[in-house]
Amino acid sequence: MQVRGPIRRWKGYGKPQRAELYFRWSLYLMAWMMLPINLLVSASPGNLPHYGTAVQVALVVSLASTLVTLRAYRTALDHYLKRPSEYRRWLAVNAALTVVGSWTVLLLGPSTGGPMNPHAPPFTAVVATALMGAAIGPTSVALSLPRAFLTGLGQILLIAPAMVLARFDPGITIGLLVGAAIGLSLLIGSCRSFAWVTAIVWELDAAREAQSRLAVAEERLRFSRDLHDVMGRNLTTIALKSELAVQLARRGRAEAADQMAEVQRIAQDSQREVRDVIRGYRTADLHAEAIGARAVLRSADVACEIDLGKDADQLPPPVQSVLGWVIREATTNVLRHSEAAHCLIRLHREDGRAVLELENDGVPEVPLPSQGGGTGLRGLRERLAAHDGELTVPTAAPGTFRMLAAVPI
Repeated sequence: MQVRGPIRRWKGYGKPQRAELYFRWSLYLMAWMMLPINLLVSASPGNLPHYGTAVQVALVVSLASTLVTLRAYRTALDHYLKRPSEYRRWLAVNAALTVVGSWTVLLLGPSTGGPMNPHAPPFTAVVATALMGAAIGPTSVALSLPRAFLTGLGQILLIAPAMVLARFDPGITIGLLVGAAIGLSLLIGSCRSFAWVTAIVWELDAAREAQSRLAVAEERLRFSRDLHDVMGRNLTTIALKSELAVQLARRGRAEAADQMAEVQRIAQDSQREVRDVIRGYRTADLHAEAIGARAVLRSADVACEIDLGKDADQLPPPVQSVLGWVIREATTNVLRHSEAAHCLIRLHREDGRAVLELENDGVPEVPLPSQGGGTGLRGLRERLAAHDGELTVPTAAPGTFRMLAAVPI
């Protein structure tokens, strides 16, 4: 089993996966930021000698809260993205740890900022505020905004009595509570925005996939509509004339043979019309496919460079048709199997052959379904083989897919 490094895994992700990973780790960093802040505040030279027990408890509670908050963020974001998760359990554990830990730290610590600055908030108040932020972040992701604000307000009201029992200065207590309310409001908005953007990215990816399926369904409807228009009237006429011929034959009338001859003629015309419909559906025009490929790729924000040369019109019609099919299939591969930003289609002559070169970037590290044994390229190889041509997929630069189709002129 091959072990893939983080860089190879990152290159193997699509745009929605990369976006989710970025925003998910942005939330995780909010949880990790609490630990160094509490470490610097608690273990300062002015606090460590005098309040060693409170400092140790604050660091242990901060570490435990960080680990629980990371799990709470993960389950909360999974719930927001409508995935199975145990977010309620981890939100409850995180909230309980915040309240109990804040009470413990506040009651064990000092009531002032210390001898050097007695009017400053004590370090335990900073630790308690950080703990509240760690608890409200996952809540703002998993719950609705009104419930998240109410939860944050409830935590402030639960921790406020501990500040009173710790004999904080009333002005400091009020300032801390007001600042905590403002900070929690900003934190709720930030965390909710990360989750919202992540969900939007996945919805856009699902919409793109649905658009591809609708395009296929629309093409099937168009083909069935063409067949209905061609065959509906003719089959109805054949049925009526066959019934008339049966009646005439039963009466011994000679006109029955004329009616059956008419039925035969209509059936032959129907065969010809069906072949024309199928031929129009299965035949690809080189210039039309090139124009269509440029339009489709540009609509998907892919810069498309096409150079068919000056002698494309002089190629035999069968060669133009099979090369048009190559362009059509290559465009499908670019849209379905890559995150391309640039695509190149170039036609030139080489050693008595027409060589169509197609190249695009944005190929993930994972093997593409179209590389090697995909059904689309297998069908192109069969089409080219019917004209003594060949299709090759040479080795290209990392993240790049290159394909060459050669047909004798």
